[in-house]
Amino acid sequence: MVSAIGIATLSGAVEAAPGTATIDINIQGLRSAKGNVLVCVTANPKYFPDCGKDPKSYRSSVPARTATSVSFTGINPGTYAVALHHDENANSKMDMAVFVPREGFGFSRNPAVVTGPPKFKAAAFSVNGAEVSQTVKMKYMF
Repeated sequence: MVSAIGIATLSGAVEAAPGTATIDINIQGLRSAKGNVLVCVTANPKYFPDCGKDPKSYRSSVPARTATSVSFTGINPGTYAVALHHDENANSKMDMAVFVPREGFGFSRNPAVVTGPPKFKAAAFSVNGAEVSQTVKMKYMF
C-alpha cells in the first residue's frame, strides 16, 4: 500500500519527508481528453512496465482532460522508470489488437518502441535530488 505521501498530486506537492525527492512527469501528445491516464513509477525492473503488482510502486489514475502533469512526492533516492497508459475507454487495461496496443502509451526518457515495451534500463533515470522532471511523449499505434 502506498502512503499518502506517495500518491500523485495534480496541483502542489504534499510536503515530502526529509531526504526524499519529487518526480514531476510532464505528459505530451494525448490524442484526446477521453478516459484516464494511468501512471506507474517503479524502481524494480521485474515490475516494469506493468508495475501494478509492485507493492513499492507509485501509481495514479488521472482524468485525461486534465493530464498535463503529475507529481509524486516522498520518493527515496534510487533508479526509477515511468510507464504511462492512456486508457481512453476507462476499463483499466491496455486494449490490444493482434498484440499491438490500441491505446496510447509512453515511458520515461522516451525510448524507441519497436517490438514490445522497452526494457527498464532504457527508461530508467536517477533520483538523487529534491526534484526530478521527466517529459513523456505519448505514442499511438492506431
